[in-house]
Amino acid sequence: MDWRVLSIALAAFGGGILSAFLGFLDSAEPFNGRKFAKSVGFALLSGIGFAVAYEFRDGITIKDLGLAVLGGAGVDSLSNRALGTIRR
Repeated sequence: MDWRVLSIALAAFGGGILSAFLGFLDSAEPFNGRKFAKSVGFALLSGIGFAVAYEFRDGITIKDLGLAVLGGAGVDSLSNRALGTIRR
């Protein structure tokens, strides 16, 4: 596997995990492993999605990794809001 693909995937995955962790801290609720596992699943999907879709035109820069982190966090946030809306 190309190191560029892996670095983009890990950055997006890390962004999703960071979003899930910050959401847990913000909720002031006891830790719920089931909710966190769901977020880990979405973070994994965002990592795979970024790895598949990302084009490496000029290599990988810190900007590319930052955008992947933000994208992974966005996937987690959007998926949790969408599932919350569907449940209501």
